[in-house]
Amino acid sequence: MNEYRYADLKVGMTESFQQKITAEMMDNFMELSGDVNPLHKESDFAKEHGFNDRVVYGMLSAALISRMGGVHLPGKYCLIQQVEVKFARPVYIGDILTVNGSVKELNDSVRQAVIKIEMRNQNGEKVVRGNLYVGFLEE
Repeated sequence: MNEYRYADLKVGMTESFQQKITAEMMDNFMELSGDVNPLHKESDFAKEHGFNDRVVYGMLSAALISRMGGVHLPGKYCLIQQVEVKFARPVYIGDILTVNGSVKELNDSVRQAVIKIEMRNQNGEKVVRGNLYVGFLEE
């Protein structure tokens, strides 16, 4: 876990990690969220509607943004204030997502960092993009 404080950050700083999406993750998310939409549960249904297979929950992918903030950039002292997310392409079970975060903006007056988020699958296709707005726990 990184321990960046506000004073440690510079515009352009980056961190990244990878996560393989598994069927178990999908099952756990379904149990937690209660979202039983067949697009996420039934391969045949998803294929009938133009997808390669069951579509991973968008919010499961978006949950990796929380890991970026809470573990990687900035890490231990992060206080997530806002998340903006756009789902650019579907994610499928078995995809390996590379999650990239880069400091886009620093707002000294409120000690807030804006971190640009981008997720790409193993084929290099952008699947998720957005912004993470974080404050910092007091020292």
